[in-house]
Amino acid sequence: MKKIRMIFVLVLAVSLPVLAQTNESMNRIDICKQNYHALFGGEALTGEGTDPEMMDILQKFIFGEVFQIGELSLKQREMITCITLATIQTFPQLKTHAGAALNVGVTPEELREVMYLTAPFIGFPKMLNAVSTVNEVFKERGITLPLGKQGTVTEENRHEKGVAIQDSLYPGGIVSAVSGIPGDMGEDVARFLTDYFFGEVYSRGTLDLKTRELLGYCVLTALEAESQLRSHFHGNMNAGNSPETITAAVIQCLPYIGFPAAIKALRIIKQESADPIPAENNLVRLSKIIVDPDQIDSYNAFLREEIEASMKLEPGVLALYATAEKEAPHKVTILEIYANRAAYESHLKTPHFQKYKQGTLSMVKELELVDVNSLIPGLKIK
Repeated sequence: MKKIRMIFVLVLAVSLPVLAQTNESMNRIDICKQNYHALFGGEALTGEGTDPEMMDILQKFIFGEVFQIGELSLKQREMITCITLATIQTFPQLKTHAGAALNVGVTPEELREVMYLTAPFIGFPKMLNAVSTVNEVFKERGITLPLGKQGTVTEENRHEKGVAIQDSLYPGGIVSAVSGIPGDMGEDVARFLTDYFFGEVYSRGTLDLKTRELLGYCVLTALEAESQLRSHFHGNMNAGNSPETITAAVIQCLPYIGFPAAIKALRIIKQESADPIPAENNLVRLSKIIVDPDQIDSYNAFLREEIEASMKLEPGVLALYATAEKEAPHKVTILEIYANRAAYESHLKTPHFQKYKQGTLSMVKELELVDVNSLIPGLKIK
């Protein structure tokens, strides 16, 4: 029986590209039946059960309409559905969709990682509830537990790996958000995020960062976490997800979380993708620096590394243009343009700026910061 079941799953997985596409002449009822059969192996819209009218509405809407929005595969849709159901702790539905996820090509290892990913967002107890539900499906399918290990870090390098991942997605981290907490314990929270969230969870195998960020956005959508939805929109963009993909993922969550939460997330996507910061809000500054002439080469090396990292990793850093006087190369002037003051303050807390700041303390003899106004706001530097 197990062999027959596995053959059925493989057939479904091979047929995914066809199932993900629909003929324009198909109506939502035909599309619903096709998707439902691919996911669950049964028939939709049977008119049976205690609430056939509501099941008719539900199935046509979810599998006949929502499943057609955006360019998401059935595999992506089921991972999104499973992580959303895990977040809102609806276990009967999670169990059903965990089976559907396996049917359309999600591997047991991938499905487990989807569940593990919820822990930093909703806490360990709720994550374990979801894992327990998914494990029931694994046992029913004859899948041996525990699954293979996917961790990639050690006690010695978890912080280093976490910093690398965090900086690639969220330059500056959350230091500014937790600064000023009594007892300086905000620094501990920032370290937890780096070491645990990014170092131990995001570094795990099976799911890439692009997938993890998209699924994380679905968790935050279900939680209606407005502030984090804004920052994670940009994290998704840095990971390689387009605004269209993020939008489709939120709409995939809609049947399970309702319109208010979904519309809130969609509004944030619209604002973050379409509302650039006005050029009038730019912070423009000249940094006039006198360096120890005997250490100018070392200073320039630190400066070059810092500027290259800032321009690559920080969207809020619009320009860092460094110059030195021809007759006095130890006299350096840097034109700095930031999207706004918040971007500047975030820049000051980044690891690459802190490395530059600490590394050049003994080299800088004088520093003058001159705030200036742009006479032509928004002018692009070619």
